[in-house]
Amino acid sequence: MMALIARDLALSVRAGGGFGLALAFFLIVVTLTPFAVGPESATLSTIAAGILWLGALLACLLSLDRILALDYEDGALELLATAPIPLEGVAAAKALAHWITTGLPLTLAAPAFGVLLNLPAPGYVWLTLSLAIGTPALSVIGTFGAALTVGLKRGGLLLSLIVLPLYVPTLIFGAEVARRGAEGQGLAGLSTPFALLGGITLATIALLPFASAAAIRINLR
Repeated sequence: MMALIARDLALSVRAGGGFGLALAFFLIVVTLTPFAVGPESATLSTIAAGILWLGALLACLLSLDRILALDYEDGALELLATAPIPLEGVAAAKALAHWITTGLPLTLAAPAFGVLLNLPAPGYVWLTLSLAIGTPALSVIGTFGAALTVGLKRGGLLLSLIVLPLYVPTLIFGAEVARRGAEGQGLAGLSTPFALLGGITLATIALLPFASAAAIRINLR
């Protein structure tokens, strides 16, 4: 498993489109927002949490088609299907590698980008925590979408159409945690969306690797 994760990390760096592209896209979204909604500090503070979460979600989409496509093109995916590691473990390793190269850098960069949107001081901690808990779900769901579309030519658009509706619950509760945290609400106000966000992540981690493995098997037949 560790060797597979290390291999995917190396492939992500060599092939490009990894954390650098995701961070650049995230920065572009954050930078252009004041031009679209106006530079008023009060307005930016109100929408900062939602914009940061939406930017991180869209940045995750950029590299989803690379999760399995490279392995499918060079035949490595067929070898992995016959390897001692079960395909469920392969799917989980792919999702973890994607999160390390995309979700983790976005989580670490979000507080710095929050300064550009005048995010209130209490919101930085909760924004980081919500992204740290929610972005793994984005990677696992993205891996499932990549498994469904692997082998399809120009399947990037179809992948986005499949994955985006599945991302909506994570976006809603993640942004809600960040918004309530920015408003200075205590744990009592944050407990419900925070628990729901964690529940979504745990459910996707527990279930979707099996669905991804089944989709890979079907596409390899």
